[in-house]
Amino acid sequence: MAETVAIVGLGHGGDGIAETDSGRLYVPYTLPGETIEIERIGSRGRPLRVVSASPDRIAPLCRHFGACGGCALQHLERDAYLAWKRQVVADAFAQSGIETKVEPVVPIAAGSRRRAVFSAIRTAKGIALGFHRRGAEEIIAVEECPVLMPEIAGHLATFRRIAQLAIGRQQARMIVVAAGTGLDIAVDGGRRLGRGELAALGSFAADPALARLTVDGSEIFLNRRPEIRAGEAMLLPVSGGFLQAAASAEAALAAAVLDHVGTAAPVADLFAGVGTFTLRLARRAAVTAVEGNSDLLAAIEAAAHRTQGLKPVTVRKRDLFRNPLAPVELDRFEAVVFDPPAAGAKAQAEAIAGSKVPKVVAVSCNPATLARDAQILIKGGYRLVRVLPVDQFLFSAEIEVVATFGR
Repeated sequence: MAETVAIVGLGHGGDGIAETDSGRLYVPYTLPGETIEIERIGSRGRPLRVVSASPDRIAPLCRHFGACGGCALQHLERDAYLAWKRQVVADAFAQSGIETKVEPVVPIAAGSRRRAVFSAIRTAKGIALGFHRRGAEEIIAVEECPVLMPEIAGHLATFRRIAQLAIGRQQARMIVVAAGTGLDIAVDGGRRLGRGELAALGSFAADPALARLTVDGSEIFLNRRPEIRAGEAMLLPVSGGFLQAAASAEAALAAAVLDHVGTAAPVADLFAGVGTFTLRLARRAAVTAVEGNSDLLAAIEAAAHRTQGLKPVTVRKRDLFRNPLAPVELDRFEAVVFDPPAAGAKAQAEAIAGSKVPKVVAVSCNPATLARDAQILIKGGYRLVRVLPVDQFLFSAEIEVVATFGR
């Protein structure tokens, strides 16, 4: 049964909020100030028709918007969109009892995302490769994506052909990175490959746009080692591994990190990943990179050995969630950088709070857990210096943030 509701705000997931007599409803793809005809489904509303539109509503860039769940906010005018993301960060800090200035969001351009994680499944009509429908398991097969770099978006048909050979009946993932040397493709959740499939997949090596293909960690071919420029160094991404999603966003994050660290030495880079900050920091100071993944640490070492003019880079394998660096270990560093997954780094933040480290930089894709960790540092005697949001995840409700602290 259809009903008409007024949208009074945007939730942190990017859905419109309607306050009704029977409680709050979340309505995707709607904007504050709009009147929307909806179908109620539990605590959510499915938009049927825009009765009156917000002046901030614009035409989306992509024909899949509204079905594909990869984007939540293509319909929101740019300035209003950036203001909303900035407010999400401010609200997260305020909810942790931290009143602070949040700088304007650093924007990124459409067509700049260099890492994509596609879902793929075999259907009666063939391979569906794309992204999940918002809040559902269904995979929306995409024929275009204005968020992705053209090098990726232009090869969707190739990815489907690879998936046709590489996956079985179960849903699989395909992680694609547009490296400087070509596309790096990793299939996760593929099927057992016979000689025929291996030979057919190997034939894709003839495509000069492809650098590497792996299936469940097994290398099918390597035309060129994938490389990603990071300042004056070259990162060596691990197949299917984490990488900052957009080069321009990474550059903004790195500039903020380097600006705060300054000439401090030595430096610890915790949750170092593939060395995004490590190699840049090592231009100025000796760096200890700590990470729980051996492959990522090996990539950091290899990249450091290939880069001229770096200060010493030391790598340490350690699960920083279960075994964070203790204050006595941290005290020898003049600066600490930490960039954990979305869950944040509560235990490591508590250890830093008990240390004497003069400068700290926290990087996070989750404002809520970042604010929690910031509160821990502040209670431990640190002063919050700067909060910089970076729109790493264009048109989504997610936002990357750098927060800097001083003793």
